[in-house]
Formats: sequence, structure tokens, C-alpha cells
Amino acid sequence: QVQLVESGGGLVQAGGSLRLSCTASGSIFRINSMGWYRQAPGKQRELVATTTSGSTTTNYADSVKGRFTISTDNAKNTVYLQMDSLKPEDTAVYYCNADLIRTGSGYRASTYWGQGTQVTVSS
Repeated sequence: QVQLVESGGGLVQAGGSLRLSCTASGSIFRINSMGWYRQAPGKQRELVATTTSGSTTTNYADSVKGRFTISTDNAKNTVYLQMDSLKPEDTAVYYCNADLIRTGSGYRASTYWGQGTQVTVSS
């Protein structure tokens, strides 16, 4: 069993900052990549940022480039999303995502999701 638990969401004024955290736990053999997605009311879930294990390769949505930073702590199986210069349009539920191999799975990778954390940016 694998779980992803997010924390760090909340209410912030435009221009402010928040830091999201997501920790993966359970029978994990290896994490290939982790990332953050978000879903605003009435919209589809969209990619925010992804990173390979060790932050060797990162990818950002154009809308957050220069404002958000994704990073990982491999020893803690944790991914962070530092969000600066927040805008009202960043308001959404943010979901953590991990592509990983479970112990005893025959080296097959699977995708897991966290339960989501609300981020609200007021104008």
C-alpha cells in the first residue's frame, strides 16, 4: 500500500507565498518522478510542475514559470512546491502525483495521487 499525503495549503493574499509538501509512504522500491497538478472549479485538472527523483529534470506550466519552484527530498520521499507571487487565478485544489515502483511489484511503475489540498488566493 502506498499513500501520498499533502500539506501546506491555505488562504493567502495576492502576491503572497505558500509552500506545499507531499510525502509518499508505504512499500516503495523506487520513486521515478513526482509532481503537482491543480484543478479549479469547473476546469480540468492541469499540470503545474513535475520533477524526476533528485530534481534532475523539472517541468513547469507556462503560467507558473518564474513563480513556482518544485524540489524533492529523496531521503524523505517528499516533494515540495514553493509558490511565490501568487495570483487569484492560482486558486485551486492542488494534487500531488507520484510515479513509483512498489516493493514486490515486479518493477512495474504505477501512478498514485494524493487527496488534494486547497489553495485560495484572494485579490
